Amino acid sequence: MRIIETTDDLNALSAELADAPYLALDTEFMRDQTYWPKLCLMQVAAPGHAAIIDPLAPGMDLTAFYELLKRPNIVKVLHASRQDIEIFAQQGGVIPYPLFDTQIAAMVCGFGDAASYETLARKLAKVEIDKSARYSDWSHRPLNKRQLEYALADVTHLCTIYEAMTKMLARTGRASWVEEEIAALRDPALYRLDPKEAWKRLKPRTSNKRFLAMLAALAEWREREAQTRDLPRGRVLKDEALTEIAAHPPEGPEGLERIRAVPKGFAASRLGKSLLEAIEAGRHGPVPEGVEPRAPQRRREPNPAAIDLLKTLLRLKAEEIGVAPRLIANSEDIEKLAAQEDDGVAALHGWRAEVFGKDALALRKGDLAIALEGGQAVVVELED
Repeated sequence: MRIIETTDDLNALSAELADAPYLALDTEFMRDQTYWPKLCLMQVAAPGHAAIIDPLAPGMDLTAFYELLKRPNIVKVLHASRQDIEIFAQQGGVIPYPLFDTQIAAMVCGFGDAASYETLARKLAKVEIDKSARYSDWSHRPLNKRQLEYALADVTHLCTIYEAMTKMLARTGRASWVEEEIAALRDPALYRLDPKEAWKRLKPRTSNKRFLAMLAALAEWREREAQTRDLPRGRVLKDEALTEIAAHPPEGPEGLERIRAVPKGFAASRLGKSLLEAIEAGRHGPVPEGVEPRAPQRRREPNPAAIDLLKTLLRLKAEEIGVAPRLIANSEDIEKLAAQEDDGVAALHGWRAEVFGKDALALRKGDLAIALEGGQAVVVELED
């Protein structure tokens, strides 16, 4: 087992991998006690290579590794990649490209909506993953043999999974479907932790301007405190406290102390005083940018039976081509189609229209039906 614990060894490994066709990547990190993820381990594999990189080793400089992630000739392969990319973006300033996410590809290859790594390893690599080390303290040194074997297996089997999936996609001609879905992961905004945008995490279901202005001020305050103190957001103040304060802003320390979701004694603390300043700022603050205008009232409410029929059609078409239904259309798409409001429905464009959208319109028009045949639901074209 190759373990990289010095910068010189990492530079040598990076040079060896510079011409690899792909890199299977994974990380082990901890963030239950911190705001910023603590990168504890990185695993990498390629044809003929497999190594564990210890970013916590004294004097370790990861520059060469991050430069490797920028190389356009190497496909970077990850499973459920968003958190890994977040670490690479924040700590290395790089979003890996080209990218292949095996969880996204699994939806196209017929493995369901959110196939786990263990499922893909079992079905494509024919191995069972020992998950007993998953919740290890990865920051503790030295790591034991079981932990290291578990960590390395995350990328060695990922190579097999990737190679199997690329063959499946080549056979079906659906590689572009995967690329289309993965493209969204390259947006730097996904990984930018801007305190001014923190209110969006709370997903407010109102367009009340005063509430939103206050909530934005409070969420920005909490985000800055969490970042500065390197604490989880909830350790500064919980979400329900922010929304309760935004709905009923207290006038002073006494009022803040009476809010149920605020810990006793919080108002008198340094954090409490800075929170009161944020509340005052929120009273006169602007409505945050990016507030979605209230969705216009639908011209008609979608008929529940029409929704059910479209969902059945979606399920049948997804089964027919062997992809996850959610990849083709989501619940909002189905409701819009049922209400005959087609603007912005992704299922009516590109490959989605070919495999489902055109049939959905035909079903709505009455040119297509769903019937039972031998106890099975089938799609039937109706003659004029």
